[in-house]
Amino acid sequence: MNAYGEGLPAYRTIRMTVQEGPIAAFADEEAWRARERYPTIVGMGLPVFVAATESERGGWEILAPAGDTPQAVRDSLGSHFRRLAKGAEEAGRAGDRKKYRAAYEKLDWVAADELRVLGTRYRVVRVEQFIRLGPDGPEPPRPSDPDPGEVGEAHGLPSRLTGFVIDPYTGTGMAEGLLKFDLMQFVLKAGTAPPDVRGDSLRAVETHPGGVLLPAEFAIAECGKDGQWKPHSGAAPSPQAARDRLATHFRVMTPMQQRLSEAEVEEYARAADRLDEKRGPGVAVAGRRFRVARVEQLVRIGPDGPEGPRPSDFDPDPPIEVHSKQLREQGLLDDDEDEGGEDAALELEEDMKEMKRLMDKEEARRAAWKRKKEAEKAAKRGVRRGAKPEGPGGL
Repeated sequence: MNAYGEGLPAYRTIRMTVQEGPIAAFADEEAWRARERYPTIVGMGLPVFVAATESERGGWEILAPAGDTPQAVRDSLGSHFRRLAKGAEEAGRAGDRKKYRAAYEKLDWVAADELRVLGTRYRVVRVEQFIRLGPDGPEPPRPSDPDPGEVGEAHGLPSRLTGFVIDPYTGTGMAEGLLKFDLMQFVLKAGTAPPDVRGDSLRAVETHPGGVLLPAEFAIAECGKDGQWKPHSGAAPSPQAARDRLATHFRVMTPMQQRLSEAEVEEYARAADRLDEKRGPGVAVAGRRFRVARVEQLVRIGPDGPEGPRPSDFDPDPPIEVHSKQLREQGLLDDDEDEGGEDAALELEEDMKEMKRLMDKEEARRAAWKRKKEAEKAAKRGVRRGAKPEGPGGL
């Protein structure tokens, strides 16, 4: 279905198609219900960014999970070219290695948002994030949202963004198509952002009028004393990854940041335990309310492909070699310093020592949790096979 009329290019169209298969149909039905239960759409805050490469099959393929700033993604792209250069060297392709090396060396010095290497284009792509709100707060994860990974281990699973192809020609269900249309019209209201940020927002609707929805991610939202929900953490690839971040925050960061008493530390630890045990959509602790919120993600599309960083986007860090040069000029970096010697070792501050202690404690707790769950699974398998469980009356 063409949302703007006939005869327009693919990047300005929204193709709504019948979703094949029961899972896809169920997901589209859930998306439709979400429009009624959570009708308000708000921007989550600052955008995130991904590195993508133009695909021969059409569209742009995302190479890695998102970064918070354009420079973080440029650094990631530089690492990608280093790996390609190493592979080319091992394969005896000296010419390719030279091209890849030139690419990563350029990124070490220049804040480049697009490069062409061996005939392939690479780009830093801007991703806008949104949350649906209803009378009861932000939309939680849907039953159809994938939630793989054991407690404490979800962070190690691959992101659904990696390998995703940004292609406006790909069809969506009716509800997702309408959501895409709504998000494509989104601009910052006057007075809600600095003039340059709002100006870039208005221009983007003209320069990049199309859009592609990325797989949803999940963040932690907290309800303030005024009843307004605000982001507490950045987006994670799955609901369990978001829960793990909050549980770790309760066990490690909250005690440090708020200088809690022993009783308060135990209260937050119990809340983290509830998150681990129930794997639910939220938790309340010490008069505070937290929820796992579903994050919709949109990449704007123009005639030349996905939108890159805007001039007003937060991008405080220079390329790595430029930063190193600045530190040397300020006398803060000594190339001749023996980094492995005792003279270079800095004693940890007290708060860093405390953080290390709490992180070590958390790692030990996670290992114990994993052993416990593995033992429970082994016991259940034994019962299903007809094994007689050990106990006081067993043989």
